[in-house]
Amino acid sequence: MAGYASIVIDETTGDVLNEVNADQLNYPASLTKMMTLYLAFDAMEKGHLKWDQRLPVSEWAADKMPTKLGLKAGDSVSVQDCVLGMIVLSANDAATVMGEALGGSEPGFARLMTAKAHELGMTNTTFKNAAGLPDEEQMTTARDLVKLAMALYERFPEQYHYFSTRQFSFRGRTIVGHNRLMYRYPGMDGLKTGFTNASGFNLASSAVRGDHRLFGVVMGGESGPARDQLMARLLDNGFAHQSTDPVLVADAAGAAPSHKLAAKAAHLMAALSPIGRAEAAPIERATLKAPPHGAGRIVPAVQAEHWGIQLGAYSRESQAEQALHGTRFKDKEAEVVKPSRGERLYRARLSGFSEQQAREACRSLHRSGHLCAIVPPEKGNIKLAKRD
Repeated sequence: MAGYASIVIDETTGDVLNEVNADQLNYPASLTKMMTLYLAFDAMEKGHLKWDQRLPVSEWAADKMPTKLGLKAGDSVSVQDCVLGMIVLSANDAATVMGEALGGSEPGFARLMTAKAHELGMTNTTFKNAAGLPDEEQMTTARDLVKLAMALYERFPEQYHYFSTRQFSFRGRTIVGHNRLMYRYPGMDGLKTGFTNASGFNLASSAVRGDHRLFGVVMGGESGPARDQLMARLLDNGFAHQSTDPVLVADAAGAAPSHKLAAKAAHLMAALSPIGRAEAAPIERATLKAPPHGAGRIVPAVQAEHWGIQLGAYSRESQAEQALHGTRFKDKEAEVVKPSRGERLYRARLSGFSEQQAREACRSLHRSGHLCAIVPPEKGNIKLAKRD
């Protein structure tokens, strides 16, 4: 199973309210279909598709397993049924039909998906098929997926309501959905579930209360109920401006130790997390916009060497200082970050890296058996989540 991860963002303010392993590469499973739907909505907006248009079903699409509408090779299906099939049933045959219609072939569509992902700022994402079926090269992160969820809501407000569809009629059958958390969580109106053996149980959700809409992504859950329970807790805490213990994320994935080792696990997660439990950093809203035609990757307005790494989090300041004294990176600026509000941990950090240098440094430390977390430039100056 891939690693576990989570992220929650306040769409109203752009603040990241919670994140655990948000930049770790994971398998998207059926959350992939959010990109297939994005491209379908985009094609309809541009007049390339119509809701009642019939799309041909290839043998390749008809053979997709396990979750499917039961489409037959040589048959045809409407765009609307494809969309509802993906949202409600997570139908793999419907997703493949859509991919072939838009990309000419599934590999061709996968290239379109990846290109669009990068335009949306999903720089760590690669798609290989339209449905999210297992492929070792099809990878993404929780942070990238939450950008996609937000882009669907902001870019296609007239279509977003389809993500709250609970059931629809298809050829005399009633197709019932399985996004059970959406049915019982107040204010939740989408988006998508996902599961493969490799990915674990994934979920992208959005909910609104008052003037605030939150988007959340959970990856790597051990079961559907555990994943749903974690998402509900993350959203509840987000709306209440409260932190969520990272151990709960690990526990939902079946990765947390017994209660006797919970304190040690919390310390470990704090060491891996570049921000404190009571801290939050803003997401870069501009990443949801595509760059001008012919332009390269949008680079944030920060110096290239403002990235950092975190060597650990400690209960005593002297321990953090000792960790810094023993580092091999003598040419970098060392800092002990004192506890934020509600915390008691001192974080040992080094700064002055480029993004590539920071990633290479952490990979080197991981190979040596040491903890390390990358600290992006925007997290150098942590700010508390905004409150009403």
